[in-house]
Amino acid sequence: MLKGKNIILGVTASIAAYKAATLVRCLVKEGATVKVIMTPYGKEFISPVTLATLSKNTVLSDFFKHDDGAWNSHVDLGIWADVMLIAPTTANTMAKMAHGICDNLLLTTYLSAKCPIVHAPAMDLDMFRHPATLRNMEILKSYGDTFIEPSSGELASGLYGKGRMEEPEIITKKLIEFFDSKKKILSNRKILITAGPTYEKLDPVRFIGNFSSGKMGYAIAEELAEQGADVVLISGPTSMQIQHSNIQRIDVVSAEEMYQAACDVFPDCDGAVMSAAVADFTPVNPEEMKVKRGKENYSVELKPTRDIAAELGGMKKAGQLLVGFALETNNEQTNALLKLQKKNLDFIVLNSLNDEGAGFQHDTNKISIVKGEGDILSFDLKPKKEVAKDIVREISSFYQS
Repeated sequence: MLKGKNIILGVTASIAAYKAATLVRCLVKEGATVKVIMTPYGKEFISPVTLATLSKNTVLSDFFKHDDGAWNSHVDLGIWADVMLIAPTTANTMAKMAHGICDNLLLTTYLSAKCPIVHAPAMDLDMFRHPATLRNMEILKSYGDTFIEPSSGELASGLYGKGRMEEPEIITKKLIEFFDSKKKILSNRKILITAGPTYEKLDPVRFIGNFSSGKMGYAIAEELAEQGADVVLISGPTSMQIQHSNIQRIDVVSAEEMYQAACDVFPDCDGAVMSAAVADFTPVNPEEMKVKRGKENYSVELKPTRDIAAELGGMKKAGQLLVGFALETNNEQTNALLKLQKKNLDFIVLNSLNDEGAGFQHDTNKISIVKGEGDILSFDLKPKKEVAKDIVREISSFYQS
């Protein structure tokens, strides 16, 4: 059931570390390739030799191999793995992960990993229910980490309650279920997405732009790729970086460049998501030389840019999906419905600058999805990675209907 899967098993300093031996055997039996990373104190609870023998791979703990100066690359490990399973996860390790502390190989690998992260916590009941621990778990969940909840029972302290690391057989079963739930529902779909701002040139050093960071569009592109889609990302100027190999990035600067790129790519796509904050106007005659001080007033004549979403809406064929975005400040739902109908969109993602924590630059967003039938789905404020999942879930339902 796990054949072909590469799994990093992180083992931390808990008495439950003894279960790691059985867990490795279960994972290998299901066909997985397992590499174990132990924290320095984790080695006090179970021998690295035991885990190396069972996994048939050298157990890693130190950054460097002191005999020849070679080092264990946390970056390569993070790229190699299909999932990183930390079992047991202690309160201490969770706290460090939640706040970006990386003072051992396991933690640096965690911060470098591009794969899903799964935790199986183990600790005494009072530690588990402490507000700091619960808060750190919520932080890690907001990063996209998944938790296999500990069970209740007799603990190493002699107390009885919740905190026992789940049994290896159950963890293995849940890991299989996790991969099953990650089946690529958008496999063989090619999706275009626009993201970021556009810059409209005033002169060689100045431009008209907006405050878009590209965070929302990039999060959607990542989630589309995670669900199996081949993604073409047409990006305006932004510092955001691509994290997925299924994403082809095309960099543009102006609204006209984004228009041309989108029109070229869209005919061969199954759908498009127009999340970029495209300028509505551009200078008629941008200056060839830098404009100097001296004039009391300086006027710039602007002309409308070409409407990318409307153009794609006119090109759209049966079976193609077109999703728009609307950032509004007033009459939000009315304006979104008008835009949806005018541009031949299948649905539109609406957010309002009146909602605190939503819009440009934020790591969070609060959206509503407005459909052609007038149906409106509203969501709470949440991290943009989670918002992207809501949007991609709606995209997936379009192809399943």
